[in-house]
Amino acid sequence: MTNCPTLIVMVGLPARGKTYISKKLTRYLNWIGVPTKEFNVGQYRRDLVKKYKSFEFFLPDNEEGLKIRKQCALAALNDVRQYLSKENGHVAVFDATNTTRERRETIYKFGEENGYKTFFVESVCVDPEVIAANIVQVKLGSPDYVDCSNDEATEDFMKRIECYKNSYETLDENLDKDLSYIKIMDVGRSYLVNRVMDHIQSRIVYYLMNIHVTPRSIYLCRHGESELNLKGRIGGDPGLSVRGKEFAKSLAQFINEQNIKDLKVWTSQMKRTIQTAEALGVPYEQWKVLNEIDAGVCEEMTYEEIQENYPLEFALRDQDKYRYRYPKGESYEDLVQRLEPVIMELERQENVLVICHQAVMRCLLAYFLDKPAEQLPYLKCPLHTVLKLTPVAYGCKVESIFLNVEAVNTHRDKPENVGVDRSREEALRTVPNHL
Repeated sequence: MTNCPTLIVMVGLPARGKTYISKKLTRYLNWIGVPTKEFNVGQYRRDLVKKYKSFEFFLPDNEEGLKIRKQCALAALNDVRQYLSKENGHVAVFDATNTTRERRETIYKFGEENGYKTFFVESVCVDPEVIAANIVQVKLGSPDYVDCSNDEATEDFMKRIECYKNSYETLDENLDKDLSYIKIMDVGRSYLVNRVMDHIQSRIVYYLMNIHVTPRSIYLCRHGESELNLKGRIGGDPGLSVRGKEFAKSLAQFINEQNIKDLKVWTSQMKRTIQTAEALGVPYEQWKVLNEIDAGVCEEMTYEEIQENYPLEFALRDQDKYRYRYPKGESYEDLVQRLEPVIMELERQENVLVICHQAVMRCLLAYFLDKPAEQLPYLKCPLHTVLKLTPVAYGCKVESIFLNVEAVNTHRDKPENVGVDRSREEALRTVPNHL
């Protein structure tokens, strides 16, 4: 996907959402399989200067402050070089104010010298309400202000912003016409995009033009227990069991009690998710891309049958569950690529309930919780449980709500022995008992 490493350089005054964008973008790129790491210069400064005193550290005529800030920026760039040139990283996000043309020129030259493509992301914000909300949500929880009252912290931070304003030079359509960049105005009110050079930069632009910061919740759950779940069989297109239908009614009651504004409901095109949604009595949208992982030749088999008929495949899947592809079927890696449009649409929407399947829910959850590929196929997504995800400053708050309807356990941990010559007992040691 990336033929040469990319250096993403954040630009903007403090409290403009640069770190929010950096963290979100890093999470997205890692999820789609592009190794990405963020380098926050403010954190380098906090590691070096253990005790933050006041905004005076950021005054343009504070020589000691300037020296320390430059030292931190250089240390971060050295780590960027280590990551992109020695550790097989594909994208580095350099998160700092970078408000002067001179500073950006230095970073651009650094990128050229090391053979990186440089892409600038500027967040411009003039809406006082957005700035005030950002200060409250993010900066007041900052390690810089642990010993301050909210009023003291706000006052100091506003003065810190003033320290940067006089020297701030925004990206300019004429002066910076040769640079690759996206300029985001007032958290997505409008955008200016210039000289997008390759596939990865176009993916970044597409993603950044879809995210928003409106407060909302995303509800994820699996369909109700199915007839094949009862028999320990994977895949297929069965209907709901008696308990599955009971869960569908409980889900309708739960959603009704939540009193969610403008809730959208999405399902797959499989019978079990549609039957679960039908009980809600509200309109729902079917997505083919939300269908369960295709188990190919193993569809509708039990784990015992897979071990008996395809012992080598069963062992290979345990060795690398994320990348393993069922014969004539899919892998979790394939599933992530298939689900990217769902993630984009979830980022665009406000309140959504997604009724899906175990593997699909794991992929969606891994995106929101920033879980690596190795952990993704083992995330626990039990039946008859709703996960409420609420995006917060730099991550996602998760509430797990079991709706008090019993169901079989379909989760299988990775067995200790994943060798191709293991015994049947060792292969099936972690298979849940459905009887």
